[in-house]
Amino acid sequence: MKLSTKGRYGLRAFIDLAVCGESQPVSLTSIAERQEISVSYLEQLMAKLKKAGLVKSVRGVNGGYSVAKPVDEISVGDVLRALEGELIPVECAGIDSNKTTRCNGSSQCVSKIVWKRINDSINDTVDSINIGELVKESTRQPACESLDK
Repeated sequence: MKLSTKGRYGLRAFIDLAVCGESQPVSLTSIAERQEISVSYLEQLMAKLKKAGLVKSVRGVNGGYSVAKPVDEISVGDVLRALEGELIPVECAGIDSNKTTRCNGSSQCVSKIVWKRINDSINDTVDSINIGELVKESTRQPACESLDK
């Protein structure tokens, strides 16, 4: 499974927001500078994260974005699913939770066991890492203040 730039850049931006936005909203310009992501692309990513209820925006002079709930309650999986949709390695009726994938041979297919285990492993892993852990691991805190003033 390969994540798109939405997932990769969006997770980086979300972690940056969580680290730098503990005391006040963070501008997209400052995130863009630190993460080397265009502001227009960040706007698209933040719209998806806002729709998922993971970020909130504040208008005005000191406006920007902030994390919508405690970082210990948000998993990497929450962020990636908001940006990418379902995290499935292959289109397979045996692992499709929404049952939208059709497969004529699914009742006799043994390989679906492999795809289900890979799917479960991916989801278990991203759901077991919370953003709070990543914030604690971050060493970028001092860089936040200089760019957001």
